[in-house]
Amino acid sequence: MSNAYFEEQLYEGVDYTAKGLARGQYEACSFVNCDFSNADLSDISFTECGFRSCNLSMVKLQQSTLNDTKFSDCKMLGINYEHCNEFLFTVDFENCLLNFSTFYKRVLKKTSFRNCTLQEVDFTESDLSGSVFDKCDLTGARFENTILNKVDFRTAYNYTINLQMNKVKKAQFSLRGLPGLLSAYDIVITP
Repeated sequence: MSNAYFEEQLYEGVDYTAKGLARGQYEACSFVNCDFSNADLSDISFTECGFRSCNLSMVKLQQSTLNDTKFSDCKMLGINYEHCNEFLFTVDFENCLLNFSTFYKRVLKKTSFRNCTLQEVDFTESDLSGSVFDKCDLTGARFENTILNKVDFRTAYNYTINLQMNKVKKAQFSLRGLPGLLSAYDIVITP
């Protein structure tokens, strides 16, 4: 990783698709309306940074650090978070489009997903303990050997979770979410 250090900088309306973002450490920086689609953000450290209204689809995050990083109103299709640096990995998402991304084996304790679309997202073997999926579309999201203890799914929808393949102690669900919990049993539920 480069020794370059950037602190409390605002990057607005920048297109990083051709030249990329300078390698280094970014602390308390804000990225607004920037296009990172298909960019290589590997070996870059983001600490207490915010991304708002950015396109981060298909970015590469090999050994990138996402520490207390927040994303709002971002398009983030097909991102593989499993290659990020595990140390201090903490993220939050609000009004983001995260379809086709993977959080395989990622520790995501107390992560907030608010008003997000998470279609076909892979949470296999991840730890989501204490996380919140508030008004999130989880169509086709994959939960296998996932720790879902104390996760709040009360306002989430379109999820299918096999209770025998995941740890769900004290997870919260609404009545309308029961079909997604019982689908493995091939039963018919009527109102």
